[in-house]
Amino acid sequence: MEPQIFAEQFIHGHVFFFVSKGTLNCYDGNRNYTFQTGEYCLVRKNRLARYSGEKGKEFEVVFLCFEDGFIRKFQEKHQAEATKFKLDDTFVKISEDALIPEFVRSLRPYYHQGKIDEAFAAIKYEELLIILLRNQPEFGGLFFNYGTPEKINLEEFMNRNYKFNVSIGRFAYLTGRSLSAFKRDFKESFDETPGRWLVKKRLQEACFLIAKEGKKPSDIYLDLGFETLSHFSHAFKKLFGQTPTGMSKH
Repeated sequence: MEPQIFAEQFIHGHVFFFVSKGTLNCYDGNRNYTFQTGEYCLVRKNRLARYSGEKGKEFEVVFLCFEDGFIRKFQEKHQAEATKFKLDDTFVKISEDALIPEFVRSLRPYYHQGKIDEAFAAIKYEELLIILLRNQPEFGGLFFNYGTPEKINLEEFMNRNYKFNVSIGRFAYLTGRSLSAFKRDFKESFDETPGRWLVKKRLQEACFLIAKEGKKPSDIYLDLGFETLSHFSHAFKKLFGQTPTGMSKH
Protein backbone atom coordinates (compact mmCIF):
# COMPACT_ATOMS: atom_id res chain seq x y z
CA MET A 1 0.00 0.00 0.00
CA GLU A 2 1.28 3.46 -0.82
CA PRO A 3 1.63 5.68 2.28
CA GLN A 4 -1.45 7.84 2.56
CA ILE A 5 -3.86 9.29 5.04
CA PHE A 6 -6.95 7.11 5.05
CA ALA A 7 -10.04 8.96 3.83
CA GLU A 8 -12.38 7.77 6.58
CA GLN A 9 -11.37 9.20 9.93
CA PHE A 10 -14.46 8.21 11.92
CA ILE A 11 -14.26 4.75 13.47
CA HIS A 12 -17.62 3.02 12.84
CA GLY A 13 -16.86 -0.21 14.67
CA HIS A 14 -14.02 -1.56 16.78
CA VAL A 15 -11.02 -2.12 14.53
CA PHE A 16 -8.20 -4.63 14.92
CA PHE A 17 -5.07 -3.96 12.90
CA PHE A 18 -1.78 -5.77 12.42
CA VAL A 19 1.24 -4.10 10.80
CA SER A 20 2.66 -6.68 8.38
CA LYS A 21 5.29 -4.40 6.87
CA GLY A 22 6.71 -0.96 7.56
CA THR A 23 5.53 1.66 10.04
CA LEU A 24 2.01 2.91 10.78
CA ASN A 25 1.61 6.35 12.38
CA CYS A 26 -1.66 7.09 14.15
CA TYR A 27 -3.27 10.18 15.68
CA ASP A 28 -6.43 10.47 17.80
CA GLY A 29 -6.64 14.19 18.56
CA ASN A 30 -4.74 13.81 21.83
CA ARG A 31 -1.49 12.09 20.94
CA ASN A 32 0.48 10.33 18.24
CA TYR A 33 1.19 6.59 18.17
CA THR A 34 3.70 4.60 16.13
CA PHE A 35 3.37 0.90 15.32
CA GLN A 36 6.15 -1.13 13.71
CA THR A 37 6.20 -4.40 11.75
CA GLY A 38 4.66 -7.22 13.80
CA GLU A 39 2.79 -4.92 16.21
CA TYR A 40 -0.99 -4.83 16.58
CA CYS A 41 -3.69 -2.84 18.29
CA LEU A 42 -7.43 -2.40 18.83
CA VAL A 43 -9.06 0.91 17.91
CA ARG A 44 -12.35 1.60 19.67
CA LYS A 45 -15.50 2.65 17.85
CA ASN A 46 -17.13 6.09 17.91
CA ARG A 47 -13.77 7.83 17.90
CA LEU A 48 -11.79 9.94 15.46
CA ALA A 49 -8.45 8.57 14.30
CA ARG A 50 -6.01 9.01 11.47
CA TYR A 51 -3.58 6.46 10.03
CA SER A 52 -0.63 7.12 7.74
CA GLY A 53 2.53 5.38 6.60
CA GLU A 54 6.00 6.86 6.45
CA LYS A 55 6.42 9.07 3.40
CA GLY A 56 8.23 7.33 0.58
CA LYS A 57 8.15 3.90 2.20
CA GLU A 58 5.85 0.96 1.56
CA PHE A 59 3.73 -0.48 4.31
CA GLU A 60 1.14 -3.21 4.65
CA VAL A 61 -1.53 -3.34 7.32
CA VAL A 62 -4.30 -5.89 7.90
CA PHE A 63 -7.51 -4.24 9.15
CA LEU A 64 -10.56 -6.06 10.52
CA CYS A 65 -13.56 -4.00 11.57
CA PHE A 66 -16.12 -5.50 13.97
CA GLU A 67 -19.66 -4.30 13.30
CA ASP A 68 -22.23 -4.23 16.12
CA GLY A 69 -24.51 -6.70 14.34
CA PHE A 70 -21.80 -9.35 14.24
CA ILE A 71 -20.78 -8.71 17.86
CA ARG A 72 -24.39 -9.05 19.09
CA LYS A 73 -24.72 -12.43 17.38
CA PHE A 74 -21.36 -13.52 18.80
CA GLN A 75 -22.36 -12.49 22.31
CA GLU A 76 -25.65 -14.38 22.05
CA LYS A 77 -23.99 -17.51 20.62
CA HIS A 78 -21.23 -17.65 23.25
CA GLN A 79 -23.30 -16.24 26.14
CA ALA A 80 -20.46 -13.77 26.69
CA GLU A 81 -20.68 -11.27 29.54
CA ALA A 82 -19.99 -7.55 29.32
CA THR A 83 -17.36 -7.06 32.00
CA LYS A 84 -16.33 -3.54 32.99
CA PHE A 85 -13.70 -1.92 30.79
CA LYS A 86 -11.93 0.98 32.50
CA LEU A 87 -9.55 2.42 29.91
CA ASP A 88 -10.71 5.30 27.71
CA ASP A 89 -7.89 5.17 25.16
CA THR A 90 -8.75 5.29 21.47
CA PHE A 91 -5.86 2.96 20.62
CA VAL A 92 -6.16 0.10 23.08
CA LYS A 93 -3.06 -2.00 23.69
CA ILE A 94 -3.41 -5.76 23.23
CA SER A 95 -1.31 -7.96 25.47
CA GLU A 96 1.21 -10.03 23.53
CA ASP A 97 -0.28 -13.31 22.35
CA ALA A 98 1.48 -15.86 20.11
CA LEU A 99 -1.88 -16.77 18.55
CA ILE A 100 -2.35 -13.33 16.96
CA PRO A 101 0.56 -13.43 14.46
CA GLU A 102 -0.45 -17.00 13.61
CA PHE A 103 -4.03 -15.86 13.05
CA VAL A 104 -2.89 -13.10 10.69
CA ARG A 105 -0.79 -15.60 8.74
CA SER A 106 -3.84 -17.86 8.48
CA LEU A 107 -5.71 -15.05 6.70
CA ARG A 108 -3.35 -14.99 3.73
CA PRO A 109 -5.18 -17.61 1.61
CA TYR A 110 -8.52 -15.82 2.15
CA TYR A 111 -7.36 -12.19 1.95
CA HIS A 112 -7.76 -10.53 -1.44
CA GLN A 113 -7.70 -6.81 -2.34
CA GLY A 114 -8.08 -5.73 1.26
CA LYS A 115 -11.00 -8.04 2.09
CA ILE A 116 -11.47 -11.54 3.45
CA ASP A 117 -13.25 -14.00 1.16
CA GLU A 118 -16.91 -13.57 2.13
CA ALA A 119 -17.43 -17.32 2.56
CA PHE A 120 -14.85 -17.38 5.37
CA ALA A 121 -15.23 -13.88 6.82
CA ALA A 122 -17.62 -14.65 9.71
CA ILE A 123 -15.52 -17.66 10.77
CA LYS A 124 -12.27 -15.69 10.79
CA TYR A 125 -13.82 -12.74 12.63
CA GLU A 126 -15.22 -15.11 15.25
CA GLU A 127 -11.82 -16.79 15.61
CA LEU A 128 -10.10 -13.44 16.21
CA LEU A 129 -12.70 -12.29 18.72
CA ILE A 130 -12.31 -15.55 20.68
CA ILE A 131 -8.54 -15.05 20.75
CA LEU A 132 -8.86 -11.46 21.97
CA LEU A 133 -11.40 -12.29 24.70
CA ARG A 134 -9.43 -15.27 25.97
CA ASN A 135 -6.30 -13.18 26.03
CA GLN A 136 -8.01 -10.24 27.77
CA PRO A 137 -11.48 -11.05 29.18
CA GLU A 138 -11.94 -7.38 30.11
CA PHE A 139 -12.39 -6.67 26.38
CA GLY A 140 -15.95 -7.91 26.87
CA GLY A 141 -16.73 -4.53 28.42
CA LEU A 142 -15.45 -2.86 25.26
CA PHE A 143 -16.98 -5.08 22.58
CA PHE A 144 -20.35 -5.67 24.23
CA ASN A 145 -21.12 -2.01 24.91
CA TYR A 146 -23.67 -0.88 22.33
CA GLY A 147 -24.30 2.61 23.69
CA THR A 148 -23.95 5.84 21.70
CA PRO A 149 -21.74 8.80 22.69
CA GLU A 150 -22.99 10.84 25.64
CA LYS A 151 -23.25 14.62 25.66
CA ILE A 152 -19.85 16.17 26.31
CA ASN A 153 -18.22 19.61 26.38
CA LEU A 154 -18.49 20.82 22.79
CA GLU A 155 -15.86 23.57 22.95
CA GLU A 156 -13.20 21.29 24.41
CA PHE A 157 -13.94 18.52 21.90
CA MET A 158 -13.81 20.79 18.85
CA ASN A 159 -10.60 22.53 19.88
CA ARG A 160 -8.99 19.09 20.18
CA ASN A 161 -10.43 17.53 17.01
CA TYR A 162 -10.81 20.30 14.43
CA LYS A 163 -8.10 18.77 12.21
CA PHE A 164 -10.20 15.71 11.39
CA ASN A 165 -11.86 15.74 7.98
CA VAL A 166 -15.32 14.47 8.91
CA SER A 167 -18.80 15.90 8.42
CA ILE A 168 -20.60 18.24 10.80
CA GLY A 169 -23.01 15.38 11.42
CA ARG A 170 -20.15 13.23 12.71
CA PHE A 171 -19.02 15.97 15.07
CA ALA A 172 -22.60 16.31 16.32
CA TYR A 173 -22.93 12.56 16.94
CA LEU A 174 -19.60 12.32 18.76
CA THR A 175 -20.54 15.17 21.11
CA GLY A 176 -23.85 13.46 21.96
CA ARG A 177 -26.11 15.89 20.10
CA SER A 178 -28.55 16.01 17.24
CA LEU A 179 -27.39 18.08 14.28
CA SER A 180 -29.71 20.96 15.16
CA ALA A 181 -28.64 20.95 18.83
CA PHE A 182 -24.99 20.84 17.79
CA LYS A 183 -25.36 23.87 15.52
CA ARG A 184 -27.23 25.77 18.22
CA ASP A 185 -24.69 24.97 20.93
CA PHE A 186 -21.82 25.67 18.56
CA LYS A 187 -23.17 29.14 17.81
CA GLU A 188 -23.43 29.84 21.53
CA SER A 189 -19.87 28.65 22.19
CA PHE A 190 -18.02 30.10 19.19
CA ASP A 191 -20.39 32.75 17.75
CA GLU A 192 -19.81 31.18 14.33
CA THR A 193 -21.14 28.40 12.14
CA PRO A 194 -19.27 25.06 12.42
CA GLY A 195 -18.16 25.08 8.78
CA ARG A 196 -16.67 28.58 8.84
CA TRP A 197 -15.04 28.04 12.22
CA LEU A 198 -13.40 24.79 11.10
CA VAL A 199 -11.89 26.33 7.97
CA LYS A 200 -10.61 29.39 9.87
CA LYS A 201 -9.20 27.30 12.71
CA ARG A 202 -7.37 24.98 10.31
CA LEU A 203 -5.97 27.88 8.30
CA GLN A 204 -4.73 29.66 11.41
CA GLU A 205 -2.88 26.50 12.38
CA ALA A 206 -1.49 26.27 8.84
CA CYS A 207 -0.26 29.86 9.02
CA PHE A 208 1.57 29.11 12.26
CA LEU A 209 3.16 25.93 10.89
CA ILE A 210 4.33 27.65 7.69
CA ALA A 211 5.47 31.00 9.14
CA LYS A 212 6.89 29.86 12.49
CA GLU A 213 7.97 26.26 11.92
CA GLY A 214 8.92 26.37 8.24
CA LYS A 215 6.55 23.61 7.15
CA LYS A 216 5.80 23.07 3.47
CA PRO A 217 2.13 23.53 2.41
CA SER A 218 2.22 20.16 0.62
CA ASP A 219 3.27 18.44 3.86
CA ILE A 220 0.51 19.81 6.10
CA TYR A 221 -2.72 20.28 4.16
CA LEU A 222 -3.93 16.68 4.64
CA ASP A 223 -3.07 16.71 8.35
CA LEU A 224 -5.23 19.82 8.73
CA GLY A 225 -8.34 18.29 7.19
CA PHE A 226 -8.13 19.64 3.61
CA GLU A 227 -8.76 17.13 0.84
CA THR A 228 -6.71 18.80 -1.91
CA LEU A 229 -3.76 21.18 -2.00
CA SER A 230 -5.58 23.47 -4.43
CA HIS A 231 -8.56 23.83 -2.08
CA PHE A 232 -6.20 24.54 0.80
CA SER A 233 -4.26 27.16 -1.19
CA HIS A 234 -7.44 28.91 -2.36
CA ALA A 235 -8.90 29.10 1.16
CA PHE A 236 -5.55 30.25 2.58
CA LYS A 237 -5.25 33.11 0.08
CA LYS A 238 -8.84 34.15 0.68
CA LEU A 239 -8.20 34.52 4.43
CA PHE A 240 -4.63 35.84 4.49
CA GLY A 241 -4.32 37.62 1.14
CA GLN A 242 -1.44 35.49 -0.10
CA THR A 243 -0.82 31.88 -1.04
CA PRO A 244 0.72 29.49 1.48
CA THR A 245 3.68 29.05 -0.89
CA GLY A 246 4.16 32.82 -0.95
CA MET A 247 4.12 33.00 2.84
CA SER A 248 6.62 30.16 3.15
CA LYS A 249 9.18 32.16 1.12
CA HIS A 250 9.28 35.04 3.63
